Amino acid sequence: MAIAKEAAVAEWGALFGTVREQVARKKFAAVPLATAATCLILLFSIVQHLPGGEHFVTRIGVVKAALPLDVSLLRTPLSLYVPALDLPVWGALAQVFVVFGIAEIVLGRRLTLVVAYTCTLAGTLFARVGVAIGPDHVFGFPKWVAHVRDTGPSAAVVALAICIAFRCRAWFTAGLVVATMVGEAIVLPNLAGMEHVVAVMAALLIAVSVEVFGDFWPRVLAGVGAAAVVSTATASLEAAAADVRRRAPAGAAVP
Repeated sequence: MAIAKEAAVAEWGALFGTVREQVARKKFAAVPLATAATCLILLFSIVQHLPGGEHFVTRIGVVKAALPLDVSLLRTPLSLYVPALDLPVWGALAQVFVVFGIAEIVLGRRLTLVVAYTCTLAGTLFARVGVAIGPDHVFGFPKWVAHVRDTGPSAAVVALAICIAFRCRAWFTAGLVVATMVGEAIVLPNLAGMEHVVAVMAALLIAVSVEVFGDFWPRVLAGVGAAAVVSTATASLEAAAADVRRRAPAGAAVP
């Protein structure tokens, strides 16, 4: 038990401390993005079970590989918040609130949104490619998959879990998530399982890119800002010196 406790502290101690501090200090104000996402999923779940609600939700947030690409791209942002009809909504609510909340605190709101939408879009595009190449390919799907409803936050949740693990150096957790998603795709080969693997791959690319280049552009922008300040100050000094020379009497010595 002592060894297990030490391992848990080493894996999640820093993450737990950071999240607990923010939540204790700000309460729900610490996770407005996670709260809004959870409320959207609950709202869509209620609306799509009302008379005529499923048609409305389908028109604005349901993505299928059979749809034109521009329609899929327009619906993808909202498709993340449309839960599956045949799964209990409480599972999606719990996943989104916990994982999005942790990501919002650890990664920041902007990166959380980038990871969630990029990895969801990667899965959506992969479904179209899989249908196009056909079932004879190892990553292909039969034509009827093009009409399968492709919504829900699961791909975003998986991707955010990977990025959180990388940020907190929770390598065992990252490996466990990857192994679980790959195992799911092998044991239950379906569209959702393959999209989860694609989301994992996209999340790994984002996490590695942030680790390698995360401080590069801030340094570049800081350098550009500093250069602009120096340039502005130099121009101001030159303008002031020219004004002094212009106002000085003829023949007077100007420094």
